[in-house]
Amino acid sequence: MTRLDRIAEILARQAARAISRRSILGRLGALASAASLPALPVARASAQAAKAPPGETGDPASCDYWRYCAIDGFLCSCCGGSVSSCPPGTEPSPITWVGTCRNPADGKDYVISYNDCCGKAACGRCICNRNEGDTPVYQPQGANDINWCLGTQSGIVYNCSTAVVLGAAG
Repeated sequence: MTRLDRIAEILARQAARAISRRSILGRLGALASAASLPALPVARASAQAAKAPPGETGDPASCDYWRYCAIDGFLCSCCGGSVSSCPPGTEPSPITWVGTCRNPADGKDYVISYNDCCGKAACGRCICNRNEGDTPVYQPQGANDINWCLGTQSGIVYNCSTAVVLGAAG
């Protein structure tokens, strides 16, 4: 055996005595979990929204508007807000559900963050229930049947929903 082999053997034996397989697997698991956190598909309301895609066409007060492909609720554009902002006196939920909708103006798919606006009684105008890509409630990042107002200062009072473009899909 060469001297380098002996040093490597001594270091390997010391490591084997000092570190268990479970601790190595635990550390690798923790590292993998931490690395995957930014990839979680739940959008945060405080995230910076991308600029609106070019060629926006359609009526934001109509349920047929392209951004509303996975929405379920009252449209904020009919309730004193806009397609991407809450009405005065309400606050956006800090967590949202997301969907992917095709813009007919440019034929591209965009990731849309659906934000519930909370704090005032339900608007009651322009109800829109489109469930394209809706997932069961046990997959909440894509489920539109959850009251997302639970994380707000105002509690669980739902008013309306917005549809914010986060960016191009894919």
